[in-house]
Amino acid sequence: MRVIAGIAKGRVLKAVPGQQTRPTSDKVKEAIYSMIGPYFSGGVVLDLFAGTGGLGIEACSRGAERAIFVDSESKSVAVIKHNLQVTGMEAIAEVYRNDALRAVKVLARRNLKLQLVFLDPPYRMTNMMEYIDLFLQHNMLEADAYIVVEHDAKVTYPDSYDSIHVKKVANYGDTTVTIYQYCSE
Repeated sequence: MRVIAGIAKGRVLKAVPGQQTRPTSDKVKEAIYSMIGPYFSGGVVLDLFAGTGGLGIEACSRGAERAIFVDSESKSVAVIKHNLQVTGMEAIAEVYRNDALRAVKVLARRNLKLQLVFLDPPYRMTNMMEYIDLFLQHNMLEADAYIVVEHDAKVTYPDSYDSIHVKKVANYGDTTVTIYQYCSE
């Protein structure tokens, strides 16, 4: 597992020890970024259920201004901090050990506007629309923001919900990536 492009290209990222975390493969990560655009000019990224932090770190390497990483596991938080240090991105990152739902509610009070959201939960969790609903309720998305949901291929998410619409759905074996785009009215 490594950073694929940008200022930290080629840096090797540490994995979370044990079987609890399933890091996004380089192949899937590369596919995600080819679908949402390879580079960014600023913007805030939220990597929820961050695991290794690989998705958010990749966004920062490709030009995101700031990233917020949230995971409930202390092992994951330690690995994220290590990976931020290896890539030299500690100064533009916030890392929190917290329950994802509680973290979104706390972040909502900060009046954040997110350009990119990664939802890569354990595959047993199939309630990502609940999180998306919170982002919409609290007006947390910038115009044209992306929400990337990585999930089990057996799970299907709706083509649209309120003001978000599927931009692309791609299958990679037992993994599916559903990419939503927010259309502000």
